[in-house]
Amino acid sequence: MTLPQVLIIDDEADIRALLELTLGRMNIETRSAGDVASAFALLEEYRFDLCLTDMRLPDGDGLDIVRHIEEHHRGLPVAVITAHGSMETAIAALKGGAFDFVCKPLNINELRALVRSALNLSKQAPSDGSNAATKLLGDSQTMKSVRALIERLARGQAPVYITGESGTGKELAARLIHDLGPRAGRPFVAVNCGAIPEQLMESEFFGHKKGSFTGAFSDKDGLFKTATGGTLFLDEVGDLPVPMQVKLLRAIQEKAVRPVGSQQEVAVDVRILSATHKNLHDLVRTGAFRQDLYYRLNVIELVIPPLRERAEDIPALAAHLATKLSTGRPLPLTVQALATLKKYAFPGNVRELENIMERALTLCEGDEIDVADLRLPGQVGARLTEETADEHTPFEAANYTGEQSLDEHLAQVERAAIEKALRDTHQNKTAAARELGITFRALRYKLEKLGIE
Repeated sequence: MTLPQVLIIDDEADIRALLELTLGRMNIETRSAGDVASAFALLEEYRFDLCLTDMRLPDGDGLDIVRHIEEHHRGLPVAVITAHGSMETAIAALKGGAFDFVCKPLNINELRALVRSALNLSKQAPSDGSNAATKLLGDSQTMKSVRALIERLARGQAPVYITGESGTGKELAARLIHDLGPRAGRPFVAVNCGAIPEQLMESEFFGHKKGSFTGAFSDKDGLFKTATGGTLFLDEVGDLPVPMQVKLLRAIQEKAVRPVGSQQEVAVDVRILSATHKNLHDLVRTGAFRQDLYYRLNVIELVIPPLRERAEDIPALAAHLATKLSTGRPLPLTVQALATLKKYAFPGNVRELENIMERALTLCEGDEIDVADLRLPGQVGARLTEETADEHTPFEAANYTGEQSLDEHLAQVERAAIEKALRDTHQNKTAAARELGITFRALRYKLEKLGIE
């Protein structure tokens, strides 16, 4: 069996010797170079599975190596060795395409973990994009570009900051980055930063020791420890309070956490992916988000476009959702229904489209889903909206402000209209359904869904 081949580039003979010895004990063959020119010559002569390079070299620097490999040896993972505390240099290397970095003085366990992860990546067959295409649907040029970037990001370890409106699929993109990379066999841990009470955040992220506070009846691993070897996805990272941002930054930079009540730090090996629908740059400007953490998380940005900017993808998405949500034979959509969906703005994006399709499949009484079955705000179920408007409620579809989720807003619109119709008909459900312009079955479904007695 052919042994893995690693290229070591460092101008210090003792560092080269240490790396050769460490990798040799891992049953890995190595070749070494002391400068950029010698490294380029070896890259042309031999095939390698990994390149380890120092940042400071006599005739250049590690960034020259990273750029050369990115241009001439695409697919070869390259990790850089930086001086302790040179985070800006490490981030520059990651932005340039480096797989990962390790700091001097070298931590042998950290180095071994990096090498194993990189070699796992080298063993993976180049992806044709089919995995991403089956999960992040759409044939628009925009989505093709997003999938291509995801494929590239999956091959590195750089932190990725995913931006996009609510419902665009940010967590799905994060899972794809994990699933297509060398950490695929390890945990993917997702956490909504806005859903954790502030007083419990440190314990949730870093863990705690038994007896460290009231209610700590046993030791607990935090999210970092749970995700070790895998990926930690920080959703809605913009909701983190500033004191927690300081602790999170230190954990990311030191690759270690200290459980609440412990005097010892615990090494962790996680890839950080983060997302938010907020504008972090604005939060940095106002002081609500630390600039140093922002730059540490936003090494590479992945923008997920809103659905309204890729309307050509809606037919394929609607058909996929119809198949996914149907209990029997999926119902097709009429040409008019598809045209209506393509004109709709989708403030709730793909999540809203799924909600619309689920409702249409439940309420449709024909063999295909037509415009009336979609019940889009301001157009479908117009009588519902008109009845609500007559009551002068603050939940009119036309006045949607985005202060609540679209699903919550629509539920309030429907609830107000249904309750008025039931009052007007003295709780006669058949008459109420007729007044609302919907079938009795549809009314019964809505009563159950909204919990109206």
